[in-house]
Amino acid sequence: MDRQHEYVLSTVKERGIRFIRLWFTDVQGFLKSFAITPAELSVALDEGMSFDGSAIDGFSRTHEADMLAKPDPATFQILPWKGDDAGVARMFCDIVTPEGEPFAGDPRFVLRRNLQRAADLGYSFYVAPEIEYFYFEDSSTPPVALDRGGYFDLTPLDVAQEYRRSTIMLLEQLGIPVAFSHHEVSPSQHELDLRHTDALAMADNIVTTRLAVKEIALQHGIYATFMPKPLERYDGSGMHLHLSLFQDDQNAFHDESGQHGLSKVAEGFIAGLLSHASEITAVTNQWVNSYKRLVGGFDAPIYETWARNDQSALVRVPSTKKGKIDSTRVEYRSPDPSTNPYLALSVILAAGLSGIANNYPLPPETGSDVLTMSRAERAEAGIRHLPQNLAEAIRAMESSELVRDALGDHVFEWFLRNKRREWSRYEEHVSQYELEEYLPVL
Repeated sequence: MDRQHEYVLSTVKERGIRFIRLWFTDVQGFLKSFAITPAELSVALDEGMSFDGSAIDGFSRTHEADMLAKPDPATFQILPWKGDDAGVARMFCDIVTPEGEPFAGDPRFVLRRNLQRAADLGYSFYVAPEIEYFYFEDSSTPPVALDRGGYFDLTPLDVAQEYRRSTIMLLEQLGIPVAFSHHEVSPSQHELDLRHTDALAMADNIVTTRLAVKEIALQHGIYATFMPKPLERYDGSGMHLHLSLFQDDQNAFHDESGQHGLSKVAEGFIAGLLSHASEITAVTNQWVNSYKRLVGGFDAPIYETWARNDQSALVRVPSTKKGKIDSTRVEYRSPDPSTNPYLALSVILAAGLSGIANNYPLPPETGSDVLTMSRAERAEAGIRHLPQNLAEAIRAMESSELVRDALGDHVFEWFLRNKRREWSRYEEHVSQYELEEYLPVL
């Protein structure tokens, strides 16, 4: 028995933990869970716990139903929810087959596999997200905002400071440090910025944060949503991802002699993101509603460009404080907080590594002037538009060998089938807009 197993078993005994929740996500990123008692914990850690994989979206077919959820003891945390759930802990799980092989449909395994590819090249992948979301009175429609606040507003325009404070305290109890938080641009919109860590831990942290935000909202009798665009006339919610590669203890993106302090590795990574942006967008922005956010006039990218300190760019290179070379990073701005973080970070990493390995040339920096260019000028400059709806994103993904390789055949094929069905349902839907716009006049 290794030390992590011993720590989990002893903590459960000493703290009087009555239930241990085993967590994993389906392919769309929805959190799944079942609970075991302390009596089953040792077996779970050593062998995994059986469950019916055919009941989980994107997992097994009926004749391959048996799956094992094997807890990762490094993710053990006591859940600090109040009330009936006192004495409950959780661990994220890796999904394996009865033969003990990693299951190809497990999003966590997909990310592990891509991180191993980076490690084989000598890189560690670090991520820090800016997670935006909304508070509403409840989940009914139309959504009712709690305030009319804007960016960085305080009381009385920001009535949810207490909810954010409670969420941050809860996350810190779960070992997830928050760099800062604030009211965002739109009414009742908020942001939590998590401190950077390795990509696998961060994917776990994003999943945990989404649940924590919702738990605190429920405790206060309100509703929190990570829907990308719930309010029509206001900015939607993004999840800007700050990304960096390290070699040993050195930031591989920094080069004092390079242009803008960027290394050739950083330039290749940015070029890879731009080159493969359309192909990976179905994963980073996976819902029909995601594309209502990626439109002009709001704080979201619509063109495949990069720039320093320009909010309109898809890839932004933030300024670093003097002497803080470890903070050299790139910011990828299209993803939204409803993505599956394991899959999103997988395809983002694959795109960046492809740019490095194949020496993609970095295109010229393009700032907000791209928004005033004509279509012909953008075409002449080689500037492409991000997919404008889920159907365009699906088509770009379908022919992408990079995305297929990053996700693996199982997840790639299932994801596309699922998203085609979603788009088909959307095409058949008659919206309130159509009824209000056309029924009185046609």
